[in-house]
Amino acid sequence: MDNRRLLLLLVFSFSLVMLWDAWQKYNQPPPVAPMATAGAVAPGSSDAAAPQPSASLHSPLPTVPGEAAAPVAPAGESFTIKTDLFVAEISAQGGDIVRLVLHNYKDTEAKSKDFALFERRHHYAAQSGLIGDGLPNHKTVFSALPGPRELGGDAKTLQFRLEAPPVNGVRVSKIYTFTRGSYLIDITQEIDNASDKEVALHAYYQFQRDTKAPEGESRMVSTFTGPAVYTEQEKFQKVHFADIEAGKAKFVTQAENGWIAMVQHYFVAAWLPPEKLPREFYMRKLDGNVDQLVAAGVILPVPLTAPGSKTAFSVPLYSGPQLQGTLDRLALPKAEGGLGAQGLPLVVDYGWLTIIAAPIFWCLQAIHNVVGNWGWAIVLLTVAIKLLFFPLSAASYKSMAKMRTVTPLLVKLKERHAGDRQKLNQEMMELYKREKINPLGGCLPIAVQIPVFIALYWALLGAVEIRDAPWILWITDLSASDPYYVLPVVMVVTMLIQTRLNPTPPDPIQAKVMMMMPFIFGAMFFFFPAGLVLYWVVNNTLSIAQQWQITRMMEGGAKAANDPKA
Repeated sequence: MDNRRLLLLLVFSFSLVMLWDAWQKYNQPPPVAPMATAGAVAPGSSDAAAPQPSASLHSPLPTVPGEAAAPVAPAGESFTIKTDLFVAEISAQGGDIVRLVLHNYKDTEAKSKDFALFERRHHYAAQSGLIGDGLPNHKTVFSALPGPRELGGDAKTLQFRLEAPPVNGVRVSKIYTFTRGSYLIDITQEIDNASDKEVALHAYYQFQRDTKAPEGESRMVSTFTGPAVYTEQEKFQKVHFADIEAGKAKFVTQAENGWIAMVQHYFVAAWLPPEKLPREFYMRKLDGNVDQLVAAGVILPVPLTAPGSKTAFSVPLYSGPQLQGTLDRLALPKAEGGLGAQGLPLVVDYGWLTIIAAPIFWCLQAIHNVVGNWGWAIVLLTVAIKLLFFPLSAASYKSMAKMRTVTPLLVKLKERHAGDRQKLNQEMMELYKREKINPLGGCLPIAVQIPVFIALYWALLGAVEIRDAPWILWITDLSASDPYYVLPVVMVVTMLIQTRLNPTPPDPIQAKVMMMMPFIFGAMFFFFPAGLVLYWVVNNTLSIAQQWQITRMMEGGAKAANDPKA
């Protein structure tokens, strides 16, 4: 069996899996939106009231008698907060973050604009509120207190305070704390109990979002968009929008630890509750909307507030890029300067080879810290991986070179035993034995490297650090496809050269298929991010140089051995 055929089968099978996944994503029918009038959520919808905790999370809540629920805020009223990293728009209704524009990242489609994580276009917002009779939730009108709304000068933090109308002597404030140089926002709900009764309640923190994928995502590269939950018991669980809409979502609902996030390619928003506190996770479809919306959040018990006292309860919100170093720091215990958000780095989607991809990206980042350019870091990492696997590659190319020298003999054997398949195979095995050739010797060493290549593929695909990162000349964004398709064309050329250097299959049909493979793979890579194509081009170039040198040495040695004058 031709070793090249087995290698191509392995690589082609992996490519087919990726293509099939992308094809399914591209061709799936759009969700059918429920019939409703445009505009705000219908009063009778599931979104009209705050979520309710199950009885097992906490004892039944005491109700606050008297006044009716707080009024709904007028549409369009909002407050703008500016920091060094982003601009946040906070709605008076619910005190929700309804828009978050990140300064350091450009929009996927319109590069002249900054990227918006939370936005009205996607009905994507971070919401919070209290569960209790008449207490403020994400439908309540808040009023903003006077104070600065821009983090200027040498200030390290900025506080923005909202107040809800008092209910039966209970006054609730929502306090946002923004920190310079951080995508972490602290949300504090303060309960001032001026009544003569204890107040026992729960707080909820949720994301509300439509089920559409972010604009500008490559249809040929499938990435996950949706909620995710992490607990120490079940670890990291991604939940698809379709499962939530169908009522089939499976995830941990109650735990003493963990967090909930809304994940998309390169970015994440995550509620990070304090450690060792009982919590209940929920995900549900919201009815009565023109756009299909889902809510994913967590319910937490709030300490009892005695008459005449105050209680403040804080939950951090991380909303920004999936920077590996930042996520690692947040996952550290509080004693080490983190938030104890164990497992948070898992939102960076490295696929099923995370155990290999994570160290590979660590190496890539270390190289970038030295050279200062992600494109050259990819080039140098490819060289390093090639050197690491040099012995395996050399063994593979030596086997291919030997196969190349006996190809003429294989052709003659095929012609001689064209009608006797059994005899042909017997003669081929004797030839391999006589020439000391292992038919699989060229494939197995390369097969060992395939998991590393796939892991590097996922590492480059999931790294937000490479988003909008330039390399040289026309390559201004390594996460986008080559605008002039130069790298994909060069890759096709390098694959054609590799095909020429490999032994030609005795079967003419197989030989034609081998010549077509570079064009098949090349067409697929026309739509891949430039950083991935750059890796393959460099890898192919190094492989060509190594294979050409080994083949030249092997063929030169064979000629010398057969030369009677030698």
